Amino acid sequence: MESVCKVKCHQCGVETYMAFRCPYCDQYSCVEHRLPENHNCSEYWRARAPRKESVKPLKSEPSYKHTITMMPSQLARARGKIIWFSLTELKHLLIGTLLTMAIGFSMPLYWDQGLYSEPLVLTALAIIFTFSFITHELAHKIAAQHHGLWAEFRITMFGALITLLSIISPFKIISPGAVMVGGAADRRTIGRTSIVGPLTNIVLALLFIILARLPSGPLAFAFAFGVLINSFIALFNLIPFGVLDGFKVFFWSKMIWAIAFSASLILTVYSYMAFPIL
Repeated sequence: MESVCKVKCHQCGVETYMAFRCPYCDQYSCVEHRLPENHNCSEYWRARAPRKESVKPLKSEPSYKHTITMMPSQLARARGKIIWFSLTELKHLLIGTLLTMAIGFSMPLYWDQGLYSEPLVLTALAIIFTFSFITHELAHKIAAQHHGLWAEFRITMFGALITLLSIISPFKIISPGAVMVGGAADRRTIGRTSIVGPLTNIVLALLFIILARLPSGPLAFAFAFGVLINSFIALFNLIPFGVLDGFKVFFWSKMIWAIAFSASLILTVYSYMAFPIL
């Protein structure tokens, strides 16, 4: 991974990893002062000079695209926003939440259709299911932004399609999107950013064990399901393969990976043995 040097903005003096060089005065500026009119460009008259318009061939637009809205970590911290969300990300989070919620409501179709006669339990099950997935992704986002990286949740067309088909299928694949991370990072930063997702699910599984053991009436089933789903999400994501969190954690620290993987495996087995109602 290549190292990135900070460059000081000629206009405001802020040091930034994302410096823009003006093609007219050759000065470096931050993202806010990159335009000639924003950094008092001495050659601004050249930017305003009329140019001959060139005819460009028409290009077909892709059927799907999304814009990466990037805010440098220095600028975010200067504004008092260590953790921030863009409007684009909020839209993608909403779509991901709705798709995951639909999976939660559809699970009793091939599991226990009697749950549809208990709307309280069914709603609690769907909320716990959605909360477990979204919290996992937000944990990655918060950790990445804490380390000064760009991180936003994005829907993927293939993942959203698979998730949509899973609503009517007995086999459930929940992957509407993921947190995209960008910026210069070493092995330790990547590993720490990756481990927080499964750790969050492990903590949630322990919390749901306590709730399931309390006198909670009909919600005991939903809480027991919370133990299972969070244990399984942590276990699956800690598999050291491909793009999963486990590969990046294993590459960073084999000991931490082994501890986290063992904990998620124990919790998954425990959820099946301790809660026979599942």
